[in-house]
Amino acid sequence: MNRPSPNVPKRGEPIAADFFRSIAEHTVDWESWMSCEGEVLWVNEAVERFTGYTPTECLAMPDYPLPLITPEHRQQIARYFAEAGRGSSGNNIEFETLHRDGSKCWVAVSWQPMTDSVGQSLGFRASMRDISEKRQMREQLRLHNEHLEQLVQERTARVAELEQHRLKMEKLAALGELAAGVAHEINNPLAGIRNAFALLKRHIPVDVKHYDKLDLIDGEIERISGITHQMYQLYRPSQQRATTFSLKQSVDEVIVLALPMSRKANVKVTASFASSSKSKGLAADDVVLREGELKQVLLNLVHNAIQASDAGGQVDVIARTDARHTVLTVTDHGHGISSNLISKIFDPFFSTKTETVGQGMGLGLSVTRGIVEAMNGTIAVTSEPGKGTEFVVRLPRQLDVDATTP
Repeated sequence: MNRPSPNVPKRGEPIAADFFRSIAEHTVDWESWMSCEGEVLWVNEAVERFTGYTPTECLAMPDYPLPLITPEHRQQIARYFAEAGRGSSGNNIEFETLHRDGSKCWVAVSWQPMTDSVGQSLGFRASMRDISEKRQMREQLRLHNEHLEQLVQERTARVAELEQHRLKMEKLAALGELAAGVAHEINNPLAGIRNAFALLKRHIPVDVKHYDKLDLIDGEIERISGITHQMYQLYRPSQQRATTFSLKQSVDEVIVLALPMSRKANVKVTASFASSSKSKGLAADDVVLREGELKQVLLNLVHNAIQASDAGGQVDVIARTDARHTVLTVTDHGHGISSNLISKIFDPFFSTKTETVGQGMGLGLSVTRGIVEAMNGTIAVTSEPGKGTEFVVRLPRQLDVDATTP
């Protein structure tokens, strides 16, 4: 059985002052006993762990404990200790201490007045405990909260942005339906105008004044027809069916269709074909796609490449297939597209061709992208000002023959 030490008072016996001092000396916290005038009377040994100074050094230190406190907190602690000398109490006042080696440590001080058995003031006791880990955890929580707030703000902004985008898409869809309907309705009276004009033109003598303007009128009617046709294609799903055809032959036919423009612009158009592997049931250059639409895509890109090229330039068309994909690449070596415009070139009615009259309605690439995406494909563009532009169209090798809509 454990027996108490002879120096430990028994229950009910008076407790010696040395026993209380021993308790205070062996506490983890930094303990100080101060007089009412603020003079240090006693400091426990824990002070050395906090500050690097011994109790003896602290007792000899003028203005203790202020030299052990960082300058930005000294005035605050001096004010609290002055109030403590007048009988006040306080709890968990945080400040930083200075160690002999120059390091710092966050502590929290609590103080209470002390009196003797008859109520006479003996000064006050100050207890300081290390709260460095607590401060670190508090700072981490603060940083986490700031990060969470930032994430919430970003998500809120993103949700608002997506909502605005959704509303914009709904408006564009409604406008697209309206535009397609208007384009369809315009075609009927336009066809009547074209037929009537053709009939009148045949009966007007060529020596009539301003006869040359008739060709201009005929060209403008044709241009209006082309614009309405493009608008209709842009906003109406395809009704074509996929068929099996020779990709190489279709590319050659497109080059022939582009020949008048290429000759007029003095731009050479070259074409090449490559097949890395066969697809089941298809010849080396066969694909199953919407032939008319693929030709329109390629012709649009070739026309754009010719218009972007200088006289004497060259446009390269490369068609290739593998077991699953069809890839068309159209490259020119013209003036290129600046980086601030390249993200807009597929937008309806946006065009970089503003110098030439009769060009630049900005529907060609919009229609092209719509056709490509309707065939489950993608179109990408890279360009460098002064060096040229490259369009890459990637389509499936075989499209469902029954598919008429995207």
